[in-house]
Amino acid sequence: MISLSQCVVNFFVLRLRKKPTARERAVWLHESCRLVLRHIGFGLRVIGQPPASGLLVSNHLSYLDIMLYGATMPCVFVSKTEVRAWPIVGLLAALGGTVFIDRKSTVSATEAATKIEELLAAGILVLIFPEGTSSDGLEVLRFYPFLFEPAVRQGAPITTAAIAYTAEPEVPESSLCYYGDISFAPHILKTMQLQTVWGTIRFAPSGNVYADRKRAAAETQQQVTALRAAHQASRRQLAEHP
Repeated sequence: MISLSQCVVNFFVLRLRKKPTARERAVWLHESCRLVLRHIGFGLRVIGQPPASGLLVSNHLSYLDIMLYGATMPCVFVSKTEVRAWPIVGLLAALGGTVFIDRKSTVSATEAATKIEELLAAGILVLIFPEGTSSDGLEVLRFYPFLFEPAVRQGAPITTAAIAYTAEPEVPESSLCYYGDISFAPHILKTMQLQTVWGTIRFAPSGNVYADRKRAAAETQQQVTALRAAHQASRRQLAEHP
């Protein structure tokens, strides 16, 4: 893929000049995701204003989430280590400075929390998927509170967003989601064959500062659920009045 090759070349040109900072990696990832997204022909709609800093919390549906959020604004992602092995997305995430977590390792989680706190203190936007896994989109899963602790300690604002997907009218959103025991290669090939794929990201109007991570997890889960409901309402309205 020419666009991906160009992204990698751009990164190593940056690396040759100096060691890139976390912010520079985030900007590189933003520009790269926009380039790759245009190349593969997927659409992106953004509703609301992305935050410039703090912790951003979203539901998680697909390997495409990183591509779409990355194309929307510069940020640093927090993802499970398995993402490294995903074609295209894994390479972009790794070079873009993603904080990877081994979900089976307490040490890895603690190190990730420390890194997140450092990024927040530097004023860099950090995006987490606190469901801990991707889903079929039928409901927003429970949010795990652990990764909210760095924002609580820093007094950083926590903003919510929700992502949704649409394709041809006869294609349900769940078929675009990557979850459970679905195999990566067949799923991405099937997705790439669709003529029209759109991702929509809806941002809450503002963020909140929390003093307790469990409250932060519970309230943001409710907010993301409400944003997802707004997605569904818009989709029904469009279907009724195309």
